[in-house]
Amino acid sequence: MFEKKESAESWFAEREKLLQTKLNELGLKLEGTRLEQLVERLYADLERTGIKFKPKVYLSDEWGCPEAIPIIGIPFYLADERLSRIEDEIMEGIEAESDEEILRYLRHEAGHAFNYAYKLYETEEWHRIFGPYSRPYRDDYKPNPFSRKFVRHISGWYAQKHPDEDFAETFAVWIMPDSNWQKTYEGWSCYNKLLYIGSVVNKLGSADPLVTAEGYDVRGDLSDSIGEHYDRFRHKAIDVPAYFDGDLRDIFERKAPAGKEEEWPTAHQFLMEHRRQLVKNINYWTGLNESEVRSLIYHFVERCKLLELYVNPDKSYKVLMEMTAYATTLSMNKLYKRDFIIK
Repeated sequence: MFEKKESAESWFAEREKLLQTKLNELGLKLEGTRLEQLVERLYADLERTGIKFKPKVYLSDEWGCPEAIPIIGIPFYLADERLSRIEDEIMEGIEAESDEEILRYLRHEAGHAFNYAYKLYETEEWHRIFGPYSRPYRDDYKPNPFSRKFVRHISGWYAQKHPDEDFAETFAVWIMPDSNWQKTYEGWSCYNKLLYIGSVVNKLGSADPLVTAEGYDVRGDLSDSIGEHYDRFRHKAIDVPAYFDGDLRDIFERKAPAGKEEEWPTAHQFLMEHRRQLVKNINYWTGLNESEVRSLIYHFVERCKLLELYVNPDKSYKVLMEMTAYATTLSMNKLYKRDFIIK
């Protein structure tokens, strides 16, 4: 992903120095970066759909809108290639990296901002359509991948997490150019939610917001050092008991043929090579928390290393498919039964 423009030693030294640096001392800014252009594309989406309101955007420690404040925070590391590289190394991937992914998140956060700017979440109509805004906000929500009550936009069936997220996702789909939502969601239960967005934009699109972000201090989100930031935000591993050794022996090979040990990759090396895609795909299709999926895959890595298992290179694609299906099944168990196995 990132070009190796310097030696590993040089990058390690720079990385360590950056980790000790406070974020607000780096002089980061949106201006002059691709983020500035993407924000302008968001504003163009809003204007094209008849929305006068243009939420302010600033660099923050994560994606989001402060509750009830119509302002959008973009992760700081997207404004600097070095910091993106650190994010990628520590978090094993970047949540939204391409222009289109970043725009998806911007449109989503613009939905929150629009909701807060006009206090829609306080109205009875909003509650009737999306549900109570006061509903507890839980990270371990249990999505239904086949539900037609919600639009599909950000991975993990994110609209199902909370009524506020449902509105933001619906708004994002409604303003997205060429989303063709009229045809895509025709006959779905969520269609009336999209019609509601159109109705409220028609009513309030040209009106001044009731709430603004004027006076909101954006400096507090970047007061930590980069190292302190990752101490708080890095994925927290969970304990996974050694339930699965027998299944791993069935999926992988117990030994390599004599004389082919160098040609056959070890199972733990194979899983490490594919771990990011496994985590990303399983998180996307199940909605299980990414840290829990990652903990499961790393558990497989450690157990395969201990069991000294191998991969037949002629069957590597089949093995990857089996591991994806197996880990997905276990993740669904964890999501709905609170454990990776059903006892």
